[in-house]
Amino acid sequence: MQSQFPALARYNAWANRRIYDACAALSDSAYRQDRGAFFGSIHRTLDHVLLVDRLWFGRIAGEPFPVASPAQQLYECRSELRAAREDQDGKIVAAVDAIPSGRLDQDLEYVTLEGGKRRTRLSLVLSEIFNHQTHHRGQVHLMLTQAGLKVPDLDLIEYLYPSG
Repeated sequence: MQSQFPALARYNAWANRRIYDACAALSDSAYRQDRGAFFGSIHRTLDHVLLVDRLWFGRIAGEPFPVASPAQQLYECRSELRAAREDQDGKIVAAVDAIPSGRLDQDLEYVTLEGGKRRTRLSLVLSEIFNHQTHHRGQVHLMLTQAGLKVPDLDLIEYLYPSG
């Protein structure tokens, strides 16, 4: 059976572009406004997603990405964050494409942020990565809607079968 992860990696990049495009319509103050989300603002939420992607893909590559806290901020500059997101999405697609299908059922050994050692099947790690992205993109989608923007559909099925 063919893995769904290459399609999810491409969907992920598509959905991120749509979210960042929608964010471009906000003033900087509205973009950085604390909206009561777990990470406060849209910027901080998007920054967190990038941080966690780098953390997980560093673990997968055997090149740990140093993280002090899940709330650690990588980028203050909005345009730098977007450029880093686009770069990371390209790396995610390439990394997922390079995973041999037999590797998906093998465990990934890694160290948690608290210093504990853990083993998780790689297919579950990838599921966690894409689920985490979707979770926080949903939060950003809501924050953008609350800011008065018409935000594009981010459903996977819309990516697979674009309307119009």
